[in-house]
Amino acid sequence: MSQNALLIRVIRVHSWQNDLMSTALPQEMQQHTYAIMDEVEGSHWWFVGRRAILEGFLRSIIGKIRNPQSAIRILDVGCGTGANIEMLSQFGDAEGVDVSDDALEFCRQKGLKVQKGLAETLPYADESFDLTTALDVIEHLDDDVAGLKEMFRVTKSGGYSLFFVPAFMWLWGVQDDISHHRIRYTRKQITERIEKAGYKVERATYANITFFPPILAGRTLMKLTGIKPESENNITISGLNGILGKIFSSESLWLKNFNFPFGVSIVVVARKK
Repeated sequence: MSQNALLIRVIRVHSWQNDLMSTALPQEMQQHTYAIMDEVEGSHWWFVGRRAILEGFLRSIIGKIRNPQSAIRILDVGCGTGANIEMLSQFGDAEGVDVSDDALEFCRQKGLKVQKGLAETLPYADESFDLTTALDVIEHLDDDVAGLKEMFRVTKSGGYSLFFVPAFMWLWGVQDDISHHRIRYTRKQITERIEKAGYKVERATYANITFFPPILAGRTLMKLTGIKPESENNITISGLNGILGKIFSSESLWLKNFNFPFGVSIVVVARKK
């Protein structure tokens, strides 16, 4: 083969690889979304309420983990801009992993311990963590079971994983598009996948039943009118954030004893036998 023919072949292969990468749906959110998230996740009612709900589940989980010799090790898979790592740090030594350089930079600016890596190939040894979390992450994966199996692998025997995913495909909205989601789950769908990865599901419930009606109405209106905001995280009234956050957070009290029959999201607690 002549040098010119070889060069042409290399160029064609390189072009094909570029085309493949450009058509593949990325796992990370659109770049501008991380800056918006970093700005609002400390005060936006959605993030405030979600953390309050998650903290209730985490207190229950931590009480079941026995690790007297050292601090509980926690990994947040798909850590985003780091607010969840900061929340998890009150329960043990928390760190994060994410595929996005932009997200990781926000974390490092906050002094958080993070690594770059894919959920399907986590850069950690087997049974490294007492607790692993994936909070609005699994829905980003082309092969969600592969990601769940990786979390199972790096979780210690007897350890726990906490999952938070969006619910119901007919609730699909702008935020799903810009976040490059693949799916919104039913409770049955996500629990079946988690069990397929090897876990024993101890609890699965819908969450955010409070704002289910207005979110459904808002997303239906956007579909009918064609309105597409830059991010749904921008759709709020700052003066009401505190009130809305408290209303959403109050679900944590109900979720201590009850499972919701529907909601905008799903929470799952699973244990590695």
